[in-house]
Amino acid sequence: MNIFRLTGDLSHLAAIIILLLKIWKSRSCAGISGKSQILFAIVFTTRYLDLLTSFISLYNTSMKVIYIGCAYATVYLIYAKFRATYDGNHDSFRVEFLVVPVGGLSVLINHDFSLLEILWTFSIYLESVAILPQLFMISKTGEAETITTHYLFCLGMYRALYLFNWIWRFYFEGFFDMIAIVAGLVQTVLYCDFFYLYVTKGGFLAYIIHYGIM
Repeated sequence: MNIFRLTGDLSHLAAIIILLLKIWKSRSCAGISGKSQILFAIVFTTRYLDLLTSFISLYNTSMKVIYIGCAYATVYLIYAKFRATYDGNHDSFRVEFLVVPVGGLSVLINHDFSLLEILWTFSIYLESVAILPQLFMISKTGEAETITTHYLFCLGMYRALYLFNWIWRFYFEGFFDMIAIVAGLVQTVLYCDFFYLYVTKGGFLAYIIHYGIM
């Protein structure tokens, strides 16, 4: 544990809570990609199967359970409780174009050819591209609520902080995980343009004006 991992985890948790509160308080999931949320639920499920086989710490276990629970709660709100507000027409990204290649890659490139390790690797690869349906949906509709941009900002912060976490662990612990680092870089790159405009030019409005969406 180090400060970058801790703040990264908190940023990730903040993103999830922001999204859940947005949906619950507005009684609407408008502007939210249900497909991205399903992918994140799959990510957490396949990554944290070690909950059934090992115990690292109370913090570690608690965060894993929270992530899984919140992910499925979000999916439930989108596809069940507030389904009438879900914009399925614009949430049209073909997720099989992500899941199938990622599944094949996780079988070919992993640390150990065992079921749990392959599923963990699959979750790392899938998380790096799971936000694409959300970004694709925003590009199609040309609009995003302020709360949605805060959600994306916190996710971007989480990934950026985790890159610093890997650097810290390499220099101070001698730990190096090429799969996690490369996947984290890919995910961070997907957020970079959005992140830059959010910070320097006043949030997502600048982002959509920049691309001439409105």
